[in-house]
Amino acid sequence: MITKQKLEEETLQVIEKLQNEKFAELNEMFEKKRPYDMSVIFQSLPEKYGISLLHNLDETTIASMMQKINTMQKLEVLGKIGPEKANKVLALLDTNILTRLLKKYPQVQLKKFLEEMDESNASYVKSMIDYPDNTAGSLMSNRYISIEDNLTVQDAIDKIRSLALYGEGNNHVYLIDKKGFLTGTVPYKELLLADPNEMLKNIMLKQVICVTTTTKRDHIVRLFKRYDFTALPVTNEDGVLVGIITFDHMVDALIQEASDDYGKFSTASKEIDFNTKPFNAAIRRLPWLVILLFIGLISGSIISKFEGTLEKVVALAFFMPLIAGMTGNTGTQSLAVVVRGLAENEIDAKTVMKLIFREFRVSLIIGVSCGLLISIIAFIWQGNIYLGLVVGCSLLLTLILGTMAGTVIPLILYKCKLDPAVASGPLITTVNDIFSLITYFSIASFFLSKLT
Repeated sequence: MITKQKLEEETLQVIEKLQNEKFAELNEMFEKKRPYDMSVIFQSLPEKYGISLLHNLDETTIASMMQKINTMQKLEVLGKIGPEKANKVLALLDTNILTRLLKKYPQVQLKKFLEEMDESNASYVKSMIDYPDNTAGSLMSNRYISIEDNLTVQDAIDKIRSLALYGEGNNHVYLIDKKGFLTGTVPYKELLLADPNEMLKNIMLKQVICVTTTTKRDHIVRLFKRYDFTALPVTNEDGVLVGIITFDHMVDALIQEASDDYGKFSTASKEIDFNTKPFNAAIRRLPWLVILLFIGLISGSIISKFEGTLEKVVALAFFMPLIAGMTGNTGTQSLAVVVRGLAENEIDAKTVMKLIFREFRVSLIIGVSCGLLISIIAFIWQGNIYLGLVVGCSLLLTLILGTMAGTVIPLILYKCKLDPAVASGPLITTVNDIFSLITYFSIASFFLSKLT
């Protein structure tokens, strides 16, 4: 783990070596570091030294460092080192990282890069780019070892030795027939224990769990969770083996998904981090806030409509923030439960109805408990039992409404093939504010004669 003091020392060393043009020592220094430590040092450098570093590091080191920076930073790095060196760096990247990056790469440079690749790799990368995000096709890697099932154990061991540095799936060898169809797998342990002259088809596991290129990420996550895979084979629709999803790639994808969903919950762009400049951060966050601002104006118009009620019973104003806040809170809680459940479970009509009914009962229990408590507090504070009744009933109804909104809205979005996380916390809170104010003042107006 690189400490703050260590980072400062090494940053100064890098600047010193750049100033003295000790580029060989610089490359030697970075070659000994982990990708994360390299990225931290690079990002701590002033811009002019960062550019100089990129121009003097070799392509392998830059490719290694790029594993640990975000997509926008990767594009900036490639833009600073020039097209020729950028293409060499791209060629060294893992296929999974490469395709995610190329989806945002300028089309002119992308075309030139693909033209310079050998035909088979270029064809593979093009197909990867075409796969929709969050599918097996976009997550897989072509760095796996496959062997024809009509070979012997000794043949398999010899091939594994020759390709050991290439393959990423280090627990199983994938067996195919002459046409490339996935027929089975053999754990490496079985290869070591088997007779060298035994045919692979006689010792292979025939019941292979695999996914197709169009399988969604949430289904893949469930498979990894249920079966503790370290890698998962991917086939095309015909059953031909085309790649594998390794555990570390799946973890990276899950971390990215969690980061994206958190950004959506808070209506902040997923590209905002500690290093984002203030103006860029503001521009990326402003659109949602402007939308919520105008939606929030509806709340103001509701209050103005019930201005007469407020003038007659000023005590109602004391409980407005509480009613609105509690409704938003319970809606956000339900939203988080539903979005997490959608990611972990397969959803059908029966499950949806069970979830909605469960959340309704939860809201009823919470509403009765909180409504009764606030009724007692309002009565003791203001000495008016009808005020306590108005506040308590309003809180009960709004908590039920808020919970149902936080449950139903993401389910509707999921059914419409939209990301449920876009039903973000601030949006749910703002909508629930409107519901809660209408409910609160409607009940108060009904009991107005008893409150004055």
